[in-house]
Amino acid sequence: MTEETKKFYITTPIYYVNDKPHIGHAYTTVAADVLARLHRQVGNETFFLVGTDEHGVKIAQAAEAAGKSPQEFVDEIAAKFSFAWDTLEISNDRFIRTTEPAHISAVEKALQFMYDKGDIYLGKYEGLYCRGCEQFKMEKDLVDGKCPDHKIVPEKMSEETYMFRLSKYQAELLEKIESDDLQISPVSRKNEIVNFYKKDGLQDISFSRKNVKWGIPLPWDKSHTTYVWADAFLNYLTGLDWQGPKDPPPALWPADIQLMSKDILRVHTTIWPAMLLSLGLAVPAKIFVHGFFTVGGEKMSKSLGNVIDPNDWAAKYGSDAVRYFLLREVPFGQDGDVSEEKLKARFNGDLANGLGNLFSRTTNMIEKYLDGQLEDAVRSPKDLSAASEAFYNLDFAGGLVAIWQEIAWANQLIDKSKPWELFKTDPAKVKELLLNLAALLHDIALKLSPVMPETADKIRQLLESGDVKKAEPLFLKKD
Repeated sequence: MTEETKKFYITTPIYYVNDKPHIGHAYTTVAADVLARLHRQVGNETFFLVGTDEHGVKIAQAAEAAGKSPQEFVDEIAAKFSFAWDTLEISNDRFIRTTEPAHISAVEKALQFMYDKGDIYLGKYEGLYCRGCEQFKMEKDLVDGKCPDHKIVPEKMSEETYMFRLSKYQAELLEKIESDDLQISPVSRKNEIVNFYKKDGLQDISFSRKNVKWGIPLPWDKSHTTYVWADAFLNYLTGLDWQGPKDPPPALWPADIQLMSKDILRVHTTIWPAMLLSLGLAVPAKIFVHGFFTVGGEKMSKSLGNVIDPNDWAAKYGSDAVRYFLLREVPFGQDGDVSEEKLKARFNGDLANGLGNLFSRTTNMIEKYLDGQLEDAVRSPKDLSAASEAFYNLDFAGGLVAIWQEIAWANQLIDKSKPWELFKTDPAKVKELLLNLAALLHDIALKLSPVMPETADKIRQLLESGDVKKAEPLFLKKD
């Protein structure tokens, strides 16, 4: 990181609770957690927001299919998300739900403000509506007449609706995106959005639905329910206890980085910043977009039975192993493929044979040849931010590769030095070697702590204890 940041506010999308969490949700959330931990590590005032998006037609339908009320259903699914994040050691400062009364109140006030300003107006919308996306689609967005994300044919719909003057903010938003006032990364995603603005332009959009019961009614016309995205986006403000347009902007706003997958990039770079401009608020500093996972070469889907529950992997391999695998296997920002076979290979190779082997060998020899005493060999590095530069730049895989190069070098050094033989003739040389290995291992633990917090703590606590004993293996190989 080239410049010290005094405050750091990071968000994940709030996940739609029509079903339980899957590995894609975990991917975004673990990446955000690493960044939050990094910034706390260097003393920045950090706030990390996660949550759940709990209104909309799909949720009402899922609740009905489950034989539950919408509120009962979202309570159950939200608890599953919260449990998953606890299991994966996610260090969020707040878990927000869009059914919270304070959030609903702020949404009502925000929409009333936009309506009074003339940015929301009564109109009629005719178009193709995708129930999966819960939004209207244009013909050019379809593939073989179907929504490319949900593989269903949108319904032709014509209804009275309240419209948001999205077109009003076209020029201002395009300027902010091109100048990086609203930075979109990777640059390929920025180019995609700039091209969309220039080729298609922003059109006014439907901001309400009639006869939808599970949602927030418009305060001036309760026969209409708020468009689900308009409700959901405002969590990024209400998560900071923003109470509405008459409330001062939160001290931590604007967000320093908002992480998301590529399927929700367009709405986050059109509707969301336009709403902020309508409300007189700053746009986010940066939006970073990652790719999609396939599982064994196939798209995740219930029908294929290949949707991965992160809790299942964490129960079998441990949360740190899952965190490591997700960030090491696929360069962040690109599409990639995951599977349990690949996780097991990383677990046995990188973790058990690599880091775990180095830790066991080093602590065993410290106990055997130094009576467990390290003197002052274990010290914190002076510049953690420099050590973690790749992580700050969201190159998680690159940062982990660099750390594992150090691990491989240290294991090779032990093999080459043969301290078990050298001790017979030069115990002082062995002492020097082991003190250096302990310092290196401690440094590795500090660098790894944002990615693998539990493992890093085990390493540091033993090395800092003053009496090092051979420890239990960090990772037992899986058959």
